[in-house]
Amino acid sequence: MGSPEFAVPTLEALVKHYVVTGVVTQPDRPAGRGRKLTPPPVKSLAIELEIPLIQPGRLSDPDAMSVLRAWKPDLIVVTAFGQILRREVLDLPGYGCINVHASLLPRWRGAAPIQAAILHGDQRSGVTIMKMDEGLDTGPIISQKELVLAKFETAGSLSPKLSQLGAQLLVDTLPGYLDGSLQPVPQHGPSTYAPMLKKKDGELDFNQSAEAIERKIRAYHPWPGTFMVWSDQRLKIHQARVEQGTASPNLKAGDHLILEDHPAMMTSEGMIIFEVLQPPGKKPMPGPAFLLGARHWVRDG
Repeated sequence: MGSPEFAVPTLEALVKHYVVTGVVTQPDRPAGRGRKLTPPPVKSLAIELEIPLIQPGRLSDPDAMSVLRAWKPDLIVVTAFGQILRREVLDLPGYGCINVHASLLPRWRGAAPIQAAILHGDQRSGVTIMKMDEGLDTGPIISQKELVLAKFETAGSLSPKLSQLGAQLLVDTLPGYLDGSLQPVPQHGPSTYAPMLKKKDGELDFNQSAEAIERKIRAYHPWPGTFMVWSDQRLKIHQARVEQGTASPNLKAGDHLILEDHPAMMTSEGMIIFEVLQPPGKKPMPGPAFLLGARHWVRDG
């Protein structure tokens, strides 16, 4: 059970070592500017591999449960599926349901662990193979593997690293789990929660520090993306850097600046320099190129 690109390496790894009886993925959704109906990446791979698949709007639908029972799975592997599994599903396979989760549980339970790790300045992340229960990422841990975050890690750069790490850890873990030599262990320590993100969450708040804003820009790249309102329009921010130098004492958080030929903003602590921006209806562009068409940048501040 999986849906986005993150889940593709898990399915690829499984088919090399086990018989995959079926795939459950999310329904096709509208995507892109044309809102064209687009299949989840896992569906495309399942079709290519000629694996039977279903796309229930809700896993609790009777038709979906009938198919699951007919498949008679020994084990269900879940990676970024996007739906909650009820007890009826959890109890269906003899070996239960296990999840490939993109954090070192119990840190960052929830839907957006990759973004949360970068947003909060974590020095390390990783993957957890967990036996699922009815809670949200609360089940016992079977195995974990950690990874040190690069200095300027983004969600876009970290996600494929963790997806590959998770797929490899899964195939390394399954033999011991299936023969009983590797037993799940309850989670210990304080837990944190990473809620599902929405596009509106990407708005930048210049009352935060420059470092916090720069982390948010990296954490939310490429999705949901970050933005600020400028000239009554939504200006997307793709890349930025922190400048801790002393500014004029007359400047306050939210004031516009030009530093090193780049647009910049004052924050509650330090300045944030925008290196790549995207005005409405245009492609992303370097800061100096943006200023050529935004000569009122400082006046707007």
